[in-house]
Amino acid sequence: MKNILIFYASYGGGHLNAAKSIHECLSNCYEKNNIELIDCMKYVNKTVEKVSTAAYREAAKKAPWVWGRIYNDSQKGPLAHLSTRSNKIMAIKLLRLLREKKPDLIISTHPFSSQMCSYLKRKGKITAKIATIMTDFAPHDQWLVGSDFTDYFFVANDKMRDYLISKKINENKVFVTGIPLSNRFLQKYDRKEILSQYNLEDGKKNILFFGGGEFGLGKSRTFEILDTLIKTSTDMQMIVISGKNEKMKAKFDEIVNKNNANKRVKVLSFTNQVPELMSISDLVVTKPGGMTTTESLASGLPMIIINPIPGQEEENAEFLENKGVGIWLRKNDDISKVFRDLFSNPDKLNEMKANTSLVGHPNSTKNICDILLKNS
Repeated sequence: MKNILIFYASYGGGHLNAAKSIHECLSNCYEKNNIELIDCMKYVNKTVEKVSTAAYREAAKKAPWVWGRIYNDSQKGPLAHLSTRSNKIMAIKLLRLLREKKPDLIISTHPFSSQMCSYLKRKGKITAKIATIMTDFAPHDQWLVGSDFTDYFFVANDKMRDYLISKKINENKVFVTGIPLSNRFLQKYDRKEILSQYNLEDGKKNILFFGGGEFGLGKSRTFEILDTLIKTSTDMQMIVISGKNEKMKAKFDEIVNKNNANKRVKVLSFTNQVPELMSISDLVVTKPGGMTTTESLASGLPMIIINPIPGQEEENAEFLENKGVGIWLRKNDDISKVFRDLFSNPDKLNEMKANTSLVGHPNSTKNICDILLKNS
């Protein structure tokens, strides 16, 4: 029996969702172990966690260029060193938890916890194995701080693996598994039942549109994209998800009503049925967060990529476009032309769908858990 801690931090939902997926898989497949899921930042300093999480959300929502600058500056230079020093200080408090829990294995889905634990291991304060799960499609050097004392790195693609190896990380530590996702995306669903639930017709193509949720990034652009998509895809059905942003939902409803499209366009607020909705969809329109794109790829869905946050999401968008699974709808692109060109060329959509099988890793979560525990 092993004591296993899974650390995440509340900067965007992807880190938590990845951690939850690992927790779910370990609990189901390796249930004889003690497994705990912990927000490392909330534990070490609730005030810092609250302020920094709020700052991240505001920067991402109101001034994404600021987040992009922070992302790039934290790669190297003074901000990178400041981040590393602050995590060393906070690691001292985390040590109290680690001494209490006595973990044999620490799994981290955020670079802050990886940094804190590797620092403590370097100082001889802990002996646990450390596994870092990178939750985007491009690397960032903050994930690599303390890499000499990290035992496993799990990455989304071969390019990331090559980058880590170029940074002198032992290739035997690096595994191309993909980003963890919930087992629900691997299940089979009754298509007709789901279509009936949302009053949608069978025999038509379906588009799943994510509006950006609570961030509502690039709101005016998002509204323009939705309006144009409704006008362009008249023979298709759409499911539009606004998340917890009530103002955005009201605007989406207004756009649908203006276009007299209530029968073929359904607007939802927050939903926990994303796996079911992806199972009936043919195309996803979304910002390129690591988790949503991972789920889309596992579901075999090509993507129209909108409103990436500068930094990791723009790098995700570039990766997906280069792999032929997504079309990045850039700021100055003619929205109508992009949609017309795609919908008038079924071969293009089929090619993108086929490419998802070359990039996606539907069994990522189980593969990660097996590598960590099957032979240990």
